[in-house]
Amino acid sequence: MTADRYAHRKSNAIITVTDAHGNPIPGQPVLVKQLQHAFGFGCTPPTMDDGEDQSRERWQGLFDTATLAFYWGRYEPTRGVTEREKLLKSAQWLANRGVRLKGHPLVWHTVKAPWVDPLPLPVAEELLRGRIRREVKDFAGLIDSWDAINEVVIMPEFVNEPDGVRNAITRLCADKGRVPMVALAIDEARSQNPGAQLILNDFDLGPRYEQLVEEVLEAGIRVDAVGLQSHMHKGFRGEAQLNDVCQRFARFGLPLHWTETTLLSGDLMPTHVGDLNDYVVDDWPTTPAGEARQAEEIVRHYSTLVAHPAVQSITYWGFDDATAWLGAPCGLIRTDGSPKPAYTALQNLIRGDWWLDPVEMVTDGDGRISLSAFAGLFEIAAGRSKGTVQLPVGEVQLEVPLAA
Repeated sequence: MTADRYAHRKSNAIITVTDAHGNPIPGQPVLVKQLQHAFGFGCTPPTMDDGEDQSRERWQGLFDTATLAFYWGRYEPTRGVTEREKLLKSAQWLANRGVRLKGHPLVWHTVKAPWVDPLPLPVAEELLRGRIRREVKDFAGLIDSWDAINEVVIMPEFVNEPDGVRNAITRLCADKGRVPMVALAIDEARSQNPGAQLILNDFDLGPRYEQLVEEVLEAGIRVDAVGLQSHMHKGFRGEAQLNDVCQRFARFGLPLHWTETTLLSGDLMPTHVGDLNDYVVDDWPTTPAGEARQAEEIVRHYSTLVAHPAVQSITYWGFDDATAWLGAPCGLIRTDGSPKPAYTALQNLIRGDWWLDPVEMVTDGDGRISLSAFAGLFEIAAGRSKGTVQLPVGEVQLEVPLAA
């Protein structure tokens, strides 16, 4: 018999269905529906503009976790003028539909606020600290998960201005050091939302990032998860490399979040390209052969990561080609709004093989039902009476009261 590679994701539950007063209800027909995974299957959300209902429906037909953009340079392009109301509206729309939310990122040296760059470092630091506190406080209770700081490995070395000048965030990191910069981000965010999930995120999956994580933890900085980016514009990493990365970072004992995943459905980026941002083409189309490859690789990618016990979430970076990073054909939806084979392939996993279809059951003489499924949030209904229950991984016994 082949071992179940996803056994560590499943809940085997004995559920006692009760009335509102806690009395078991024997012989009661009930309908059990899964509402959400415990594992974070995420994606950048579709536009919240009017007329995008089909895109939103397709997104919700696959994902239950959204990463919202809080790049300082776009969120506050002019000092004191923010996108707060726009982001609040989007966040509330998603949260009202049961979508879990994460903000990205609180600190990053790219897409930064250019008006900060000319200021003295002490002033820039105070503004950065204030920006972190403001966003975390404003969205607490709505967004309680953040990529607290992004790409620290390269941060003190980064040069992106035409005259070779380093921006204020880079200069601040070079002055303070990487570990104190992480502490700044974590401490300021934690001060406004002590229960927030704060993630250290990077595209560098090599020894330098391992060393940074080690130094951060040795300094007593409480990071809640290690973020791992995987923009595979040059080709799929493959199972062996994915497992190697997971094993190397799992040694820290923290959950692993694959925070940014992309796979192309068109021509791959040349392997000699260093910084992905340097590759610029006028037209980068999706192709039938590329779409078949993307569909096959996305199944392999997700299956490998979900099978690894240290991985807690995967976020696909770019729902559709129309808004994809670098104009790459990495979306799951074409520019004409039609789904690619990768969308269907991933849906067959997340909302198929790894999902409990609605099932009718009848409670036994003690008001109990038995359920085995991927851990997550479930609804149990009998007529107009309903109850919800969060089923954790493992063998559990719970009571679910039904209320009208």
